[in-house]
Amino acid sequence: MAEPLLKVSNIETYYGPIMAIRGISLEVPEGTIVTVLGANGAGKTTILKTISGVMDPQKGTIVFAGREIQKEDPDRIVRRGISHVPEGREVFPFLTVRENLMMGAYTRRSAAEVNEDLELVHRYFPMLKERSEQKAVQLSGGEQQMLAISRALMSRPRMMLLDEPSLGLSPALVKEIFEIVARINRERGTTVLLVEQNAHMALETADYGYVLEVGRIVMEDSCERLRRKDDIREFYLGMKEQGARGKRRWKRRKTWR
Repeated sequence: MAEPLLKVSNIETYYGPIMAIRGISLEVPEGTIVTVLGANGAGKTTILKTISGVMDPQKGTIVFAGREIQKEDPDRIVRRGISHVPEGREVFPFLTVRENLMMGAYTRRSAAEVNEDLELVHRYFPMLKERSEQKAVQLSGGEQQMLAISRALMSRPRMMLLDEPSLGLSPALVKEIFEIVARINRERGTTVLLVEQNAHMALETADYGYVLEVGRIVMEDSCERLRRKDDIREFYLGMKEQGARGKRRWKRRKTWR
């Protein structure tokens, strides 16, 4: 069996004295979409920051394309082929849309290939071409999310880390963005690690999922099977069942911790 594109093994990361993630291990096969589900504060964002080099793990290894990267700087990790779309988008507000996109291509050397990818992201998100000379601060939240994803694509990554792309967006925009993420994965072969609280959209879009609680992985499976699990249906998809059966599931869920 081929090695996964990304393999995270037993990582522990701290905020000061507080351990945010506890012995996390996960794998992401090339060409797939893998999601990490969990409540706010479970440690999902910390996982992505640790992979992209924004935070250093105190323990464990991160192997990308056969190389350990847990001690590398973020810019080196981008050059290796990982782009991070952070929670809250974090576009450069007073740069234009085009300037933001070109910032994503700062590691590139071929102007022809950069222009080719610029046209590609314009096909995914036509409004970015229409608003090319507008400042990013003038865009709506959904438009800024489109810009953040496109900026990440401009580095031509093998893997994209997506942190809460649905945050603060209308249901219609959430659907549109997830459809485009699926297209990017299908058409470009870009591997995606998706952190998301919107379990409905994440499980519909991804191939495999991990469930995180209080900094630990407590469940993993294909998304098709996760959607059928009673605990996931009740606590993440809002399909709560009443009676003794529901109480038994609650007791079982408590053992996850």
